[in-house]
Amino acid sequence: MAYKRQGATLSMSKFREIIRLHELGHNKSEIARSCFISRTAVRDYLHRAQGQSLSYDQLSRLSDSDIQHLLGKGQRQSSRKKPAIDFEYVHREMQRKGVTLGLLWMEGKERGDWNCSYSGFCRRYRKWKKQHSLSMRQTHKGAEKIFVDYCGMTVPVVHPKTGEVTQAQVFVACCGASNYTYAEATESQTIKNWLGSHQRSLAFFGGVPVAIVPDNLKSGVTDPCRYEPGINRSYQDFAEHYNVIILPARPQMPSG
Repeated sequence: MAYKRQGATLSMSKFREIIRLHELGHNKSEIARSCFISRTAVRDYLHRAQGQSLSYDQLSRLSDSDIQHLLGKGQRQSSRKKPAIDFEYVHREMQRKGVTLGLLWMEGKERGDWNCSYSGFCRRYRKWKKQHSLSMRQTHKGAEKIFVDYCGMTVPVVHPKTGEVTQAQVFVACCGASNYTYAEATESQTIKNWLGSHQRSLAFFGGVPVAIVPDNLKSGVTDPCRYEPGINRSYQDFAEHYNVIILPARPQMPSG
């Protein structure tokens, strides 16, 4: 069952995830990026949950239909369309924690600030940025983010008895602030190996970060399209167990 708002549909499992991440102290930008909805939508869902005094623990015990009944129906708010895109504003927002072009595009579409496609929005922003010769430096706080991925190259592993050679996958986890790195070889990129490598890397680092940033690969992300990658269910369970947020990068555009 899903909750409708402003022409969009939100599953109750995603609504629960929004509340879970909010209670962990993540801001609206981070929640929007992890759940692939706009910050405006996150703000609306949080407002409705707070209006009903709903906590994540309560939501976990309620059925989807009960939650939908408590939330009620959303109301669409129309706003006047603006003829031009304020890329100065877009660029400033991009420097805020957890903000991406995808989030800004969705919010602008929702407010009616522009009516262009996402690809067109990105193309116009890159053109504007090139004309203004702007640069953006990314900085990371200690224990804030760990970046994870499989490196492109494999390593040959020889079976000690049969002599058979297989190509092992190399998993790499790197702390954003210190570049402290963990790496290991596994037989494949299956979800079992993917999550196992995560667990061993966290044990190696001696703690859990605020966020894990994976590249878009099938082990951790379902349907890794350019616009809205979704988190694998097992990966989602992993995140809930460790009380961490997953912030997938878009294909060919890893993000911090």
